[in-house]
Amino acid sequence: MNLSYWEIKSWLTHVDYTIVGSGIVGINCALRLKERFPKANILILEKGILPQGASTKNAGFACFGSLSEIIDDLKTHSEQEVIDLVKKRVKGLQKLRQNLGDKTIDYQQLGGYELFAKDDLLFEQCLTKKEYINALLEPIFSASVFSLKENILGFQNIKKNYSFNAFEGQIDTGKMMEALLQKALSKGIKILNNVLVQRFSEDQNAVKIETDQFSFSTSKLLIATNGFASVLNIPKVKPARAQVLITKPIKNLHIHGTFHLDEGYYYFRNIHDRILFGGGRHLDFKAEETMELTQTTRIQNKLEELLKTTILPKTVFEIDHRWSGIMGVGSQKKPILKQISNHVYCGVRLGGMGVAIGSLVGEELANLIE
Repeated sequence: MNLSYWEIKSWLTHVDYTIVGSGIVGINCALRLKERFPKANILILEKGILPQGASTKNAGFACFGSLSEIIDDLKTHSEQEVIDLVKKRVKGLQKLRQNLGDKTIDYQQLGGYELFAKDDLLFEQCLTKKEYINALLEPIFSASVFSLKENILGFQNIKKNYSFNAFEGQIDTGKMMEALLQKALSKGIKILNNVLVQRFSEDQNAVKIETDQFSFSTSKLLIATNGFASVLNIPKVKPARAQVLITKPIKNLHIHGTFHLDEGYYYFRNIHDRILFGGGRHLDFKAEETMELTQTTRIQNKLEELLKTTILPKTVFEIDHRWSGIMGVGSQKKPILKQISNHVYCGVRLGGMGVAIGSLVGEELANLIE
């Protein structure tokens, strides 16, 4: 890249902290670093025009896990690990709301629902373990989290009752990221977009970063690329594509809240008189283990089918837009938050809970710096 003296001097000289990824984690990391080291020169590199992974592409669920998801987590995590996961998600959501304000991010606590297909044995399993899960989470919420409600919203081909969680909310993802970006810029944090970090190398005093545009050195490197972490050789993180669609505005839309179906692999919500509906990666896990921001006919057709047969069976609707986001997942739900080498750190693998834990993981990543 043909850089001028001014560009090199102002953006790429004496960089104290370089963060890869301008999503929820990356920006919160930068803000915390600026808080700890007010005079530091902080640079964020982002490969997209906007955050490329899931931060501006998620469904805006302010949630900590549906009943079936928490039951499933107990198969691979201890009770204490599950309690800690939920605590982290709740704390992260509180931090997000405190940092930006409920009005700014359009936070609405409309409650969360989990629907169960008519022929699904999962409902009976959840029913038998509901009180056990409530007892497990009661110390966190000082109340029973999950209760049963009758299907009064007109959904079809589901059990007559669904699980309800009064503590779940929703946000406007675009407003959240816009506010975070503005806050970072107001603190003097520099952000360069359309810059792809290709590799880095480390010596005793610094890290040399090579991008598709230029090379430079930084004192410390912090990686916050989540689903793209493997590109920078961080193991135990797999990309997981989430495909989404949104309807055109629907007159007198009667559905309000956040909804999960099929162990949370499908999810939908109301937004601006529309239904936003995503998921389906369990239809082909291997194919959705990709970094390609595209859609597949199989999943998109299934989303439309469920809209017609289950969610909006008596409502005429049109699809307005479709997109995809890339999450970072692994065998464990706990984020990978660690120092990799003398001058390199990472905060990745948010497991589809970026809205809930991104603010906290970003802060904790910055706190790894001594």
